[in-house]
Amino acid sequence: MPASLRQSKPPQPLKSPFAVLGLDHVVLRVSNTAGMTAFYCEILGCTLERTNEKMGLIQLRAGSCLIDLVDIKGKIGRGGGAAPGKEGRNMDHFCLRIDGFDEAALRAYLTGHNVQIGEMGNRYGAEGTGPSLYINDPEGNLLELKGPPGMIPEGA
Repeated sequence: MPASLRQSKPPQPLKSPFAVLGLDHVVLRVSNTAGMTAFYCEILGCTLERTNEKMGLIQLRAGSCLIDLVDIKGKIGRGGGAAPGKEGRNMDHFCLRIDGFDEAALRAYLTGHNVQIGEMGNRYGAEGTGPSLYINDPEGNLLELKGPPGMIPEGA
């Protein structure tokens, strides 16, 4: 068989020199750093990890991950263009895996803090399918609060 008709072996994909372990951090561009810090710490239970005023950065601990709040008027935030708002967001949503997922208790707690609650559902996530609900933070960023896999939400 002529060499021009022989099939060559397909190129072998390169083996990645790394493996993804999980979510490290999410960065939100915000207008009101104090209000957003209060929401994530006082209502959702995150803790202040560190701040960098020169850069306009506040880092909050969310379990093994960080939520970075970047002031839109700060050094980092100015590079992202206009502030987030109803006509355009910087992301679709991010999901926080939570422990103690009790729909009635979550609804009572969040409603007590004037947090708008979206639809409850059984959704797939990093650990498998489990209950979740959506909320918005004070600047309109969409968050999903996710319970453990295998747990069936009330009314499902």
